[in-house]
Amino acid sequence: MHEPASSPIGTVRIADYIVERLQLRGVDHVFGVPGDFVLKFFEHLAGSDLQVVNTCDEQGAGFAADAYARLRGLGVVCVTYGVGGLKIANTTAQAYAEESPVVVISGAPGLEEQRSGALLHHVIKGYDNQRRIFEHLTVATAVLDDPDQACREIDRVIDAAMLHKRPVYIEIPRDMTLMEVCRPVAQPAAPPRSDGPTLAAAVDDAVALLRAARRPVAFLGLQTVRFGLLPTALRLIERSSIPTAVTPLDKSAISEQHRCFIGVYAGAMSRRDVQAYVESADCLLLLGPLLTDVNLGGNTAHIRPERCIHATRHQVRIGYRTYDRVRLEDFVHALAEADLPGFGGVSTPVTPDAGALWRPEPKTAVTVARLFERLGAFLADDTVVIADPGDAMFGALDLPVRQDHDFLANAFYASLGFAVPASIGAQLADPARRPLVLVGDGAFQMTGMELSTSLRYGLNPVVVVLNNAGYLTERLMMDGAFNDVLPWNYAALTGVFGGGRSFVIDTEEELDAALLEAADSEDLCLLDVRLDPRDASPALLRLAEQFGMAAGAALAER
Repeated sequence: MHEPASSPIGTVRIADYIVERLQLRGVDHVFGVPGDFVLKFFEHLAGSDLQVVNTCDEQGAGFAADAYARLRGLGVVCVTYGVGGLKIANTTAQAYAEESPVVVISGAPGLEEQRSGALLHHVIKGYDNQRRIFEHLTVATAVLDDPDQACREIDRVIDAAMLHKRPVYIEIPRDMTLMEVCRPVAQPAAPPRSDGPTLAAAVDDAVALLRAARRPVAFLGLQTVRFGLLPTALRLIERSSIPTAVTPLDKSAISEQHRCFIGVYAGAMSRRDVQAYVESADCLLLLGPLLTDVNLGGNTAHIRPERCIHATRHQVRIGYRTYDRVRLEDFVHALAEADLPGFGGVSTPVTPDAGALWRPEPKTAVTVARLFERLGAFLADDTVVIADPGDAMFGALDLPVRQDHDFLANAFYASLGFAVPASIGAQLADPARRPLVLVGDGAFQMTGMELSTSLRYGLNPVVVVLNNAGYLTERLMMDGAFNDVLPWNYAALTGVFGGGRSFVIDTEEELDAALLEAADSEDLCLLDVRLDPRDASPALLRLAEQFGMAAGAALAER
């Protein structure tokens, strides 16, 4: 590794300081693609204790860093200026929308180069354009162009990522990378606090609504996960035996084997018993979920605001009253200490048995419903499911994940191509977990080449390609040839990439045999599951029926 350069007491090289601050936050890996404006920093990273993970493309690096952040608490992606930075604008936007703390580090032309006014490659309009773009995608940005402020700026933006659980941006002119600068004196910021009287009023009113309830339902949401509040929230739920659901974005916030868990709620996409139970509840305790269109089943949810206690990062709403300057952490901790009744005698939906024996039907084509039934039996204690948007995710909603953090999906921003590169970040963040990647063929064609990155770094996901020759969800909305994709020979890709095992699956017997082999194998496994182009998961069929889609009605008749 690089030894910090001998320097006067109280000084440090900028690159050393960045590495030091990232390691302090638990980061061990940096994902990225090198380029000339960031080569010095890459060289420095390669000699540090941080492992550089070179992906095939910058977007793959961004998605990998996002998944890493969701499991480790902070992710890092490093790219060159312009052609690299702009390619991760999409992944950074997703991290912002889904509250994932990712540090974006971009090289830039040197300060002397910028002053010269030369026409440099990768530059558009002015030198501040990339930073200005990322101002709209992050909670903090910094350009390290002032030696006197460089370290303070690094601290400011990394602290902002940790405080807000959202991405930040650091730009390093290449002639500043190894510059000696003054090390700042540590000045810990006072943690933000709730307004005391408003917090007390919110807790009192929430307790009153819960005491009056006969059949409440709690939701554990994304913000509860991001801010480390699950232990306290679970203590609150367990003490009062409150039936608990999650939305698609929050799946695995609670183990689905937990005695209080009742299912995934997503409006009309939900299992009918879960939908009926949630929508007939007389009180909903919403701890940190994002009430987005996808989370609410395409806005098919029927949730009455007057029955809701909705706590988010800076605000609580109870019925139609809003309590500003009440932080989620303070509200959850206070409510967990409140005197609440128990609801243990309430009858709740029964979670399907994950251990039900699945037997293949001889010479029978695989359907989407049967595929997910078999995948449910495939799950092990060390499996982390990573689902791409579309029917890969909708079908996965009822998979019986066993532990918290066992399911990752970009169910809000919903950028296709997330799952394959996300498996890289997930397995490096927690090597004890083996990813099960669920991805449609259209999404796979966007980022599937990142399987070569998995092989390069010795990773072994099980990748299931739902091969239905196109974009199924869009077909249900508006059918047409524009939703078709060119069929690939997916099973041949392991040969192209030089490693792993592949399987072509048309029948239930082939599916069963392939998953049994994959479970016993230490290799990367790629399953090309060939499906009827108009088949769909039960969840997507339920949604199609709700919307009265013509394509959905035709599917439901099959």
